Amino acid sequence: MRHRRFGSIALTGALALVALGSAPAGAAAPPATRHGVEVFGEDGSIGRATAPAASPYLAGGRPGLAPVPGDGEVTSIQRGGDPAGKVDVVVIGDGYTAAEQGKFRADAAAKWQELSAVEPYATYRGLFNVWAVATVSAESGITGDPDRDTVRDTALGSYFWCEDIERLLCVDTKAVETYAAKAPQADLVLVVANTAKYGGAGYNVASPLGYDGIATVAGGNPRAGQIAVHETGHSLGKLADEYFYDGDDVYPAELGEPDEPNISMSTADRLARDHAKWYRWLGRTSPDGGVVGSYEGGGYYPKGLYRPTGNSIMRSLGREFNLPGREAMIAGFYRHAVPLTSPTPAGTPLTRADRLTVDLPVAGTILTWSVDGRELPQLRGRTAVSLATVPLPGPPGRPHTLTATATDPTPAVLDPALRPHLTTALTWPVTR
Repeated sequence: MRHRRFGSIALTGALALVALGSAPAGAAAPPATRHGVEVFGEDGSIGRATAPAASPYLAGGRPGLAPVPGDGEVTSIQRGGDPAGKVDVVVIGDGYTAAEQGKFRADAAAKWQELSAVEPYATYRGLFNVWAVATVSAESGITGDPDRDTVRDTALGSYFWCEDIERLLCVDTKAVETYAAKAPQADLVLVVANTAKYGGAGYNVASPLGYDGIATVAGGNPRAGQIAVHETGHSLGKLADEYFYDGDDVYPAELGEPDEPNISMSTADRLARDHAKWYRWLGRTSPDGGVVGSYEGGGYYPKGLYRPTGNSIMRSLGREFNLPGREAMIAGFYRHAVPLTSPTPAGTPLTRADRLTVDLPVAGTILTWSVDGRELPQLRGRTAVSLATVPLPGPPGRPHTLTATATDPTPAVLDPALRPHLTTALTWPVTR
């Protein structure tokens, strides 16, 4: 049975460190549809709650896309290439008026800088497109800032004090999806709120647009970007939470081995014996500190589940991904992106008069060329090729197949089952 990210354990431990209080004045009763969300304390602790899918503060109940100039406008923060071959991050603003759209774009770019400064994002930055989708709010700011009685008229209905938790920054998920649909593609969605107050949320949602989660962050708070880093561990890396709650709760054995790659019922000795989960990383020094092994506590349970390291970003903010986590993140990148692209679409007929170029978005990628299955060593590593220099045996008019193959040899991926996703080949028919 699949281990679910959000269960019935009471909010204790890390969540107890987050300040509680009353909801902002005028809040409507929550609707029946709810999502599991993560709550992020200022001390880096992480907890869980559930929150309504709809916002009681959405202006007039509008589902998004107001009939005002600029609302829903899409701009590029980073353009890496065709969305079909990239991870597409969609950043949506809330609480920005028409006059504040420049501020929104600056805040969106700053959050992407924070996210992409963390490994493995920093190494794989070239695999991403980043789109900013503008929302035009009637009022500047966010409900619940600076206090619980403050209510703002905003496009997404974002609000603090969600579920009586001050730092939980909730949003209307239907409105988010409406705006996300404006981008060319949405693999990852980040909502940036026009506030300097620390807060955010991580939503466990699965959208028909293709994204698996929503992270909300304070656009003007320099520490809120870590919330997005953690949340992408779920949405892109398919990683489990490595934190747990105080107490004596034991993971029920009848649930079976969790699906996620970074928690297990097995200790290090058993992982090594069974060649399971992160056994290839055992004994290695991890970037989040310490050595990869088996540390009891994870997946919300203090007993019965083990995590690879003592304290990665999947346990508390301000940390690094551990080695198994980095491997999972890279595999997640390549579920959406490819290591080789070209401005000349594969399958385009070529002749000796043409010049072909390809792009390698990740440094260190190995590039080889072949004609009719035979490698051309003299072209190895070349990203621009004049077909006049390519040997094409046989009489004029004979068809040939030119192939470029790119492989990311990163040592950060050890699982051979993931390796095929790190290789891409493009082919073109060529005649003399």
